[in-house]
Amino acid sequence: MTSIAGRKKEFHQMLQHWGWFNVGLFVLNKFLGTISRGKVRLYRYYLIAQPVAKTALLPPGRGRKIEIRLIQEQDEIIQEFPRPAKAIQTRFQQGAKCLVALREQRFIGFLWLLLGSYQEDEVRARYTPLPAERAAWDFDVYVAPDLRLGLAFPRLWEQANRILTENNILWSCSRISAFNSSSLDAHAHFGTLSLGSALFFCAGRWQITLSSISPYFHLSSHPDSFPEFRLDTQGLEAQSCSKR
Repeated sequence: MTSIAGRKKEFHQMLQHWGWFNVGLFVLNKFLGTISRGKVRLYRYYLIAQPVAKTALLPPGRGRKIEIRLIQEQDEIIQEFPRPAKAIQTRFQQGAKCLVALREQRFIGFLWLLLGSYQEDEVRARYTPLPAERAAWDFDVYVAPDLRLGLAFPRLWEQANRILTENNILWSCSRISAFNSSSLDAHAHFGTLSLGSALFFCAGRWQITLSSISPYFHLSSHPDSFPEFRLDTQGLEAQSCSKR
């Protein structure tokens, strides 16, 4: 059973990583989810872009025991994915590419790429990286919990960068939950830049979206109604240089 001192420490760590606003949203989300039995949820995403690395992320020979493979929709390994089968099917239908990480034939992670617009499968939203010929979308980078401090994450990104470079992509955009500190920290090492943020309030068939970028506000009551975020990466190179 967690002690009071332990809970205080955990709370202070959340404040340090998330800030008061995100902690308040997290607590509110838990409360609303409990009283509504999961029918009411809050999501807050940071919309980011990271430059596509042209050089290896790991020294020669490091992490080579981890095999990275680009799979097709019919691959049997999909049965081991910790995601609903319907969501996986929809991703492939959108044209997404899936990179899988294996260690001694054991599935240990995946990373998804899409050279075009992405229809979100957690809330109702569409993300369009721009310009189309220079920007792509990455999403749902997963690594098995017992290996998240290992080399699977950089190995997945090494191969992802190769694919993006082969397609002349300069920037990869994505959304990361404001409540996922580990993912935010991991991506920050790649020189991510902020494109904005979006807050989704979902209650039954209704969805309210508030965002720091266009369209700023959107009200939806059915699946065919959703906000589209056009994420323009032009001009980011100057920001990237100023951070170095």
